[in-house]
Amino acid sequence: MNLFDKMRQKKLFSTTLMLFTLSVGILIGTLVNTQVNAAKGPSVAPDATPLVIPKAVEIGNEFTKLAKKLDPSVVNISVESSGKPTSAVRRGQPQGGDDEGDDDGSDLFRRFFGNRGGGVTPSIPQQAQKREATGTGFIVDKNGYIVTNNHVVEAGEKIRVKIHGDSNEYRARVIGTDRETDLAVIKIDAKHALVPVSIGNSEAVQVGDWAVAIGSPFGLEATVTAGIVSATGRDSIGGPFQHFIQTDAAINPGNSGGPLLNIRGEVIGVNTMIATRAGGSEGVGFALPVNTVVRVYNDIIRDGRVTRGSIGISFQRDTKPETFRALGVDHGVIVSDVKEGGPAAKAGMKVEDIIIAVNGKGIRDESDFMDRIADLPVGTPATLTVDRDSKKMDLRINIEDRMVVFSDKPEIVGENVQPEGKPVETADVKFGVVLRSLSEQEASLSPEKRGVIVTRVEQDSFAEEIGMQERDIIMAINRTPVNSVDDVKKVQQRLKPGDAVAFHVARPQVTSARARGGAAAGSDSLYLSGKLPEK
Repeated sequence: MNLFDKMRQKKLFSTTLMLFTLSVGILIGTLVNTQVNAAKGPSVAPDATPLVIPKAVEIGNEFTKLAKKLDPSVVNISVESSGKPTSAVRRGQPQGGDDEGDDDGSDLFRRFFGNRGGGVTPSIPQQAQKREATGTGFIVDKNGYIVTNNHVVEAGEKIRVKIHGDSNEYRARVIGTDRETDLAVIKIDAKHALVPVSIGNSEAVQVGDWAVAIGSPFGLEATVTAGIVSATGRDSIGGPFQHFIQTDAAINPGNSGGPLLNIRGEVIGVNTMIATRAGGSEGVGFALPVNTVVRVYNDIIRDGRVTRGSIGISFQRDTKPETFRALGVDHGVIVSDVKEGGPAAKAGMKVEDIIIAVNGKGIRDESDFMDRIADLPVGTPATLTVDRDSKKMDLRINIEDRMVVFSDKPEIVGENVQPEGKPVETADVKFGVVLRSLSEQEASLSPEKRGVIVTRVEQDSFAEEIGMQERDIIMAINRTPVNSVDDVKKVQQRLKPGDAVAFHVARPQVTSARARGGAAAGSDSLYLSGKLPEK
């Protein structure tokens, strides 16, 4: 084969290869195109124009600005407790104040400190168990001071705080609490300056104003809801020092302790409770006004507790205008009891006196009177104008500390004061409880009209193990009657490790789930027993 034939054969081979490759490509393209067309099929809506997503352009408004502003200031609070049995409301919550009438209560008002994952804290757990729950708070100082509700942290042994956008989780400690307003101040050490909220003035709040709530409902952090202020000065649903702002901004379990804001992003209140029949938001929420919050906060960071003035009286609540007209006055406070040895008694005040002015300024109603007396500095004199048998007279009364005046009435001032007896701290065998003697009212809850009351149950103690609870009244130990703290010490001294111990206790019943705590009415009698741990 000559050179020409070789070249012709090679050219033929190349041409054949190229045609083959081209044919295969055409075949593959045809098949793919056929499959695509087959997949598309006929258009369902041939006259419809496909939608196009536009370029992202943020549409800002006052609410978005507010949410961004508060994002680094509102915190999520997780609380771990040993699960010592408690009610959904605060036990031992003060019920009266300088002083007030009885509460009838209502299950309508429920707290919204949500369990992890949502839900409402059970009313009365029957046995101790570890539990974790969540609430909300807000930073008020760059150094890590945070305001929240007392009921969020009061049972907590481990308090953790998360700031939105910060991956760290901070341990918090309690600086101070005030049960009467349900407020608490906690602190975290973040090692860097934090962003505090802006404080507003709740006296400027009007019905119809925008209201924005930020919190962690059901554990969902940084949730923002909006509504309006639907009422102000709601003072018939809480305690004597709680005059709530009512709002229809949606708040739910876990929002507790979070801020209520005005349209400028200023805090005007602390979300504290809701009115609900279903356990969730029904558009009726209540926030403690920020002016009250500021006063409580300032007292706590200065003294560790809130000091309120008192003159030592009880008075009728919600007096009808007709009553005043029949008595010849148009306003005032009708004295129903004067505490023996109290400031008012020393000044000569009597039952049925009608207090019509404090330091020359007329009294609007009972709540106004309580607030003004409570705000007076302890140790200073005040002039109270009273109407006695249609004759006006001025009484000069020295203001005293409310917790001291009513130290024998824990139903009024709570358990911050131990009126009688000393705690049991040392003995040969420790039960793991702190005790004090009964007040007169507490003694009425004991079937035996005697005993000592449990004010604290230590974690992992013998008492906790057998199910003892705070506010249990110990009436007898191993059939030995208990009348005082010393009686408990004597029984302890006779016991050895491994001995069986049976406590006969009265457990006060809780009949109301009002925001400020259920009132005890009657008690259950039961035995708690176990073997003392071996040393």
